[in-house]
Amino acid sequence: MLERIKVFTGNATPDLAAKICDRLGIPLGKANVTTFSDGETRVEINENVRGMDIFIIQSTCTPVNVTLMELLIMIDALKRASAGRITAVIPYYGYARQDRKVAPRAPISAKLVADLITTAGANRVLSLDLHAGQIQGFFNIPVDNLFALPVLLSYLKEHYSNNLVIVSPDAGGVERVRAFARRLDASIAIIDKRREGPNEAQVMNIVGSVEGKNVVILDDMIDTAGTVVQATKALRHAGANEISVCCTHPVLSGPAMDRIESAEIREVIVTDTIPLQERAKACGRISVLSVAGLLSEAVRRIYYNDSVSSLFI
Repeated sequence: MLERIKVFTGNATPDLAAKICDRLGIPLGKANVTTFSDGETRVEINENVRGMDIFIIQSTCTPVNVTLMELLIMIDALKRASAGRITAVIPYYGYARQDRKVAPRAPISAKLVADLITTAGANRVLSLDLHAGQIQGFFNIPVDNLFALPVLLSYLKEHYSNNLVIVSPDAGGVERVRAFARRLDASIAIIDKRREGPNEAQVMNIVGSVEGKNVVILDDMIDTAGTVVQATKALRHAGANEISVCCTHPVLSGPAMDRIESAEIREVIVTDTIPLQERAKACGRISVLSVAGLLSEAVRRIYYNDSVSSLFI
């Protein structure tokens, strides 16, 4: 019996939080997360949390600054209400791409956000497919960075088993691609790209053979889909057959949907770490897999102080 646990959520991922609570067999915690007329975030915790093990489910997704402030203020409210332990469950960690100085006088925003979460009062962080693994080191509290691999892999095994190549859209994703390819008995390829500016990418060449193959482009997120579209064109030019895209975090901002709908893509496979906008929901090419089972099992193990290491595979 999960007697001393409570799960709360802000306005970022309420559906995912409800699914996690269903799997845990507990009700979602009662909290009002609204705004004052001037836009300030207002939080009310409407039940006793003294000494409880608290989990806040909140992706810091669009609108990023609003959802981040909701998370911080909820942590503060629960800390001041004498919660026993507070775990910030952040399926999608916003600002993760700003994890290093890429130019003089540039911030390291991922570190700043880590400091804010820690200062607010979180005792632990649970995340999923961080854009850069070293972000775990930005925290001075325990961080569990799980991978959506089991969820995505199960779907790929069922629907993509023949004549398959797993493609990384850049050199940084090679390790992820190798892990998938090994379990799918597939070959790998890498796209060498040159980034012209923020949210812009120019594909240069492909390392590996894709001619006559079915291709799955694998990445941790799709933002404006510029990389995906240019990768699709390069792969098609290299002789690939059907091309699909698989990612954990469907950010899908700006012109993403226009690009996806106009590209030669069979399917875009994503998870529910970020709720889809209405246009994306209506797109027949996008398939959404739930990570509720993975996250609920992690929450259960953290609550019982059991090992979560097997969930990293």
